[in-house]
Amino acid sequence: MPIRNVQQTDLPSLLEIENIAFTPAEAATKEAFINRIRTISDTFIINEENGVVAGYVNGPVISAPFITDDLFETTVSNPPKGGHQSILGIAVHPNYQQKGIASVLLQELEKIAAKNERLSITLTCRKELIPFYEKNGYQNQGIADSHHAGVQWFNMNKLLK
Repeated sequence: MPIRNVQQTDLPSLLEIENIAFTPAEAATKEAFINRIRTISDTFIINEENGVVAGYVNGPVISAPFITDDLFETTVSNPPKGGHQSILGIAVHPNYQQKGIASVLLQELEKIAAKNERLSITLTCRKELIPFYEKNGYQNQGIADSHHAGVQWFNMNKLLK
């Protein structure tokens, strides 16, 4: 499974996958993706299958242990070391699901986070996705304070140190 960092030319494929995987209220905007590509390409990972973007994971490094809603609007560059690696989005195109791509993307981001001495990886997810993240070593930390898209989100994290 070829894994690489995001490139600007990936934008159309990323938007297609994002809008399939998430509701319009949940999905990142084109502007948010452009900003993430520009500012956090080091933690924006792509899985490619035969030259086609099959899936991605992205998120900035943050100082707090859990995601806050403002992160969906504003992305700043990652510090070189420390902090908590967040995941704002992870999605796999339906044509490539059930192949373990999402787990591989999580593992790759974890390697990057560990190399850069991050304390944890943190994300929010819908209730039905909790078992998937638990299978990948994440702990359910309960209902998140997030009100993003009017959905009930759960904090999940994986300690690295």
